[in-house]
Amino acid sequence: MEGLPHITSNEHMFPGKYLYDEARYIMTECVLAMTDELNKSGFERVVVADSHGPKVNLIPEKMQSFVDVVRGNPRSISMVAGGKGCDVALFLGYHARPGTANSTFDHTIDDRIIRMLKYNGEESSEFYMNAATLGEQGVPIVMVAGDSTLLEDDVAKNAPWSVRIPLKESLGRYAAISPSMPECLDAIRRGVRESVFGFNAGKMKLLKLESPVELEIYFTNSDYAHIASHLPGSNLIGGWGISYKATSMEEAYRVTQLLVFAASGVKSSVGE
Repeated sequence: MEGLPHITSNEHMFPGKYLYDEARYIMTECVLAMTDELNKSGFERVVVADSHGPKVNLIPEKMQSFVDVVRGNPRSISMVAGGKGCDVALFLGYHARPGTANSTFDHTIDDRIIRMLKYNGEESSEFYMNAATLGEQGVPIVMVAGDSTLLEDDVAKNAPWSVRIPLKESLGRYAAISPSMPECLDAIRRGVRESVFGFNAGKMKLLKLESPVELEIYFTNSDYAHIASHLPGSNLIGGWGISYKATSMEEAYRVTQLLVFAASGVKSSVGE
């Protein structure tokens, strides 16, 4: 949701906030444009993973009959649940990793818990961890639409074959300039057509990491790292981080999810 056009405020982010319904509408319209164009391009079924916050943001009754929707939380591989076995993957509404200058809502998973996340030494955005997990499953990332900061940096570096569709240009963490909704929807449709053409032409590749995958998580609180270090096979890195060697990217993803939920439990138990 954070990389979608016109979404700039914390009031957009969660149920009960006064701009949340506006954000749901924007998200749903963008998804409908993408799924419709995929269907017109020859894909008989599309799986949509609702992947923001509580993961129940899309308006399900608006979805077309050929769309399966993954909803709810927690999910062991979170944002890419349902992706295994698909021919291609397209990322919609993506944002930059934590610490990225001039980027709306820069974070990975939860900025209240994670200061920095690395896989095999590479600082990870949500794009990177999701693309690498799908790449291990044989699913290429053919299109990424979202914040131009992410597209020009992370996506261009790690998946240069993917079609990049900017939906907003960040002016800060809580400010951005976005094209009109009709223009954004047209851009999404154009990106789908271009990415499908590239896939059919054999131009799309897989983002795959070498195994074993070295996971490093640096937390915002030393107690989160302390609790995470209870996981067998993990090692503390200073006071803020832990490392863990996983046999695969999917295992590294699952361990990341586990440790984030463990930290969330600590956060709740001490009343933060």
